[in-house]
Amino acid sequence: MLQNIKFGYLYRDASNYKMWGEVIFTNPDGIALDYINNRLKLAFDFKAYFIADQINIEEVFFEDITDDDHCYHEFYSVEFTEKKGTDPLNRTITSFLKQVELESLQGWRAFDPVIRDLIGIVSI
Repeated sequence: MLQNIKFGYLYRDASNYKMWGEVIFTNPDGIALDYINNRLKLAFDFKAYFIADQINIEEVFFEDITDDDHCYHEFYSVEFTEKKGTDPLNRTITSFLKQVELESLQGWRAFDPVIRDLIGIVSI
């Protein structure tokens, strides 16, 4: 049986408080963890940072946005799992990697979460 891929990430504010998130993608092509990990690190800023909304994963900001907040989430790990896929778009890990790479090429679009929170823009 092929194993799915758990993509682990977090949000870390300027005071080093953390909120954790994960998404499980199907892996019908049986892609190796090292290959996935390397492609993600090449696409993320400084091998770790990305804008969650751009790649259609849940933002895990703290409920109360403060001046300690910024817009970047941080890649933590990929690992095999027997759990079912949880991606709301039902993407495979292959299609997720393609989206990450496309967004990276187009540029991570930084924003101020305090301002966005004040004007009420909602993301996924």
